[in-house]
Amino acid sequence: MMLLMTPCFGFGQFFHLESAGVRFGFDPSGAARNFYQGEVFAQWDLPWSWDLGSSWTLQSKLEASAGCVGESGSEAGIATFGPSLLLGRLNLPISLEGGVNPTLMTRSRFDSKDFGIPFQFTSHIGLNYDVSSRIRVSYRFQHMSNASLSSHNPGLNLHVLGLSYLF
Repeated sequence: MMLLMTPCFGFGQFFHLESAGVRFGFDPSGAARNFYQGEVFAQWDLPWSWDLGSSWTLQSKLEASAGCVGESGSEAGIATFGPSLLLGRLNLPISLEGGVNPTLMTRSRFDSKDFGIPFQFTSHIGLNYDVSSRIRVSYRFQHMSNASLSSHNPGLNLHVLGLSYLF
């Protein structure tokens, strides 16, 4: 395994805008069946990547998103910012992605759930498919909870579909 790192001489050298897009999440089962999340996001390549051999690479990324989360009749603003890793293979349009993002919500109480505090963590794992050199569709399973920082910690699992533009 080899660490590849691009020299960094300024902000533009350190962060490279990789993609931007929209996502929508839903949970069709259980007590959270009415919860949904919609957001816009951007993702930047970080200068750290690892050559895993046989044309496999692991790329570090930074992601930011903003949108809303809620259930019928009550919504909250939501924002996330944090790292992720993308595992891909040269000339293969499918990649695996995972990460954990600190998350802020403008409210933590809803009709059917009390998240305890507005500070949460959102972890995800998913698949990306590059339809073309500029368009990506994605699926991720994500879990949001406050990691037991509050006595109320019900968590929220969502299936999330995304569409993004690749720069």
